[in-house]
Amino acid sequence: MMEAHRYPDGSITYPGHPIGPGGEEPVDTVDLSEYTAEVITWTTSTATPPGVREPNTLAIVEFDVDGEPVRAIGGVTTEDVEIGDEVRPVYVEELREPGAGIREPDSQEWDGYRFEPV
Repeated sequence: MMEAHRYPDGSITYPGHPIGPGGEEPVDTVDLSEYTAEVITWTTSTATPPGVREPNTLAIVEFDVDGEPVRAIGGVTTEDVEIGDEVRPVYVEELREPGAGIREPDSQEWDGYRFEPV
């Protein structure tokens, strides 16, 4: 689940925070993986950290959740992406190679979401 938090004032943040923009605790969660988003901007990194695919295309996307904009940043499944493209989150078991970095592989989770053009 690509979990965002909704707050009493109607705002939604991703990732969720213990205190929202209006200074209150979240009242609900929203699964962004059930929505599509629009690419706001993107870039391609050719000098990636150990274990991250190269080149690595990243995008800032904006979801519309019941009229409330929610922005997120993440990898894109392809290098062929443009501003204004519609994308959907897709689950990936390994966003990077667990054994390639300096951290102990069991010390963190390696899964997450990438954005795939619709």
